[in-house]
Amino acid sequence: MSGSSAGLKPPADAVKPVRHPDAPAPGEALGAHYEQCFGCGHEQSHGLHLEARAGEGVSLTAEFTVQPAHQGAPGLAHGGVLATALDETLGSLNWLLRTIAVTGRLETDFVRPVPVGTALYLEAEVTAVAGRKIYSTATGRIGGPDGPVAVRADALFIEVEVGHFVKNGRKEEIQAAMSDPDQARRARAFEVNP
Repeated sequence: MSGSSAGLKPPADAVKPVRHPDAPAPGEALGAHYEQCFGCGHEQSHGLHLEARAGEGVSLTAEFTVQPAHQGAPGLAHGGVLATALDETLGSLNWLLRTIAVTGRLETDFVRPVPVGTALYLEAEVTAVAGRKIYSTATGRIGGPDGPVAVRADALFIEVEVGHFVKNGRKEEIQAAMSDPDQARRARAFEVNP
């Protein structure tokens, strides 16, 4: 993305990201990190139900279809919904690093309108890591991987401990997620959030 702010440019000592050896294999569906998540959760009736798949290296693809509940202007996706789709896609990259991280900064370019009923195809990758900072970029295309670019984003995620969520989240949801007997699902519940 051209014109990104200085806060989204990796420092000189940043390193190339390394895919975790236990990360899902390329092509494997990542599934919802938390069933109540507006971006990927299946229990959110008006959510995006974004579906992400691991790519090569530290990259992934994702897709969602703009529904009538996602409108801003008549017949068009709300810009905030498109930003949410980008944020969810970029945040899902952290599962390939097996790192718990939160969005620190997200800059979005809206290139063209996205009509209701349109499938938005997203591609994202981690570009650099510097200490706790994870730099990434994403592009959303209308209709498929070769469709016209509709949105782009650059992001900075900050690695955090689970305690970040315990301290700041609503007690009932935190306890329910922490008591999930499925260890992987329990860990993923705290994968992405501001």
